[in-house]
Amino acid sequence: MNRAADVVVAGLGLALSTPLLAAAAAAIKLEDRGPVFYRQRRVGLHGNEFELLKLRTMEVGAESRGAGLAVNEGDPRITRVGRVLRRLSFDELPQLWNVVRGDMSLIGPRPTLAYQVERYTPRQRRRLDVKPGITGWAQVHGRARLPWDERIELDVWYVEHRSPLLDLQILARTPVALFGGTYKGETGGWRA
Repeated sequence: MNRAADVVVAGLGLALSTPLLAAAAAAIKLEDRGPVFYRQRRVGLHGNEFELLKLRTMEVGAESRGAGLAVNEGDPRITRVGRVLRRLSFDELPQLWNVVRGDMSLIGPRPTLAYQVERYTPRQRRRLDVKPGITGWAQVHGRARLPWDERIELDVWYVEHRSPLLDLQILARTPVALFGGTYKGETGGWRA
């Protein structure tokens, strides 16, 4: 039932956001002629990797410069269009396709990078017991403003207590967290 809801809601979300995605794609292309999408390997359910899709918000090749994969507020590698997309979280819209494909769910822990998963304690690995999500318990409790370990603990708590009612609560709280203006980076703002 959860999968069916994911497909229906994500499909509808993609259909409704098509004009916005088209406008964002045009703005990205006009700014620097680089690729529209940013693709990155992330870790999902049971530790399986998948290709995460986002609208590109940084200069081409940004991973090899500056802070590497870590992204901080005010990072000079972020493009002008990218700053707007990130502030509004529009860069995350292509992840609805990840939900339709089955790599992700609407609700769950945010997908992380393999090097981050390698540092998990056995308890923290519990967050891999569910599909990663576009939004989740940690996102509605502060997003990147929270220390890394606290975000992971919130995600583990979600895995241990998840229910349809809790998912509805997260969905209801997401717009407030989303438009609260908090910064988040390509990797959730966490630094090694």
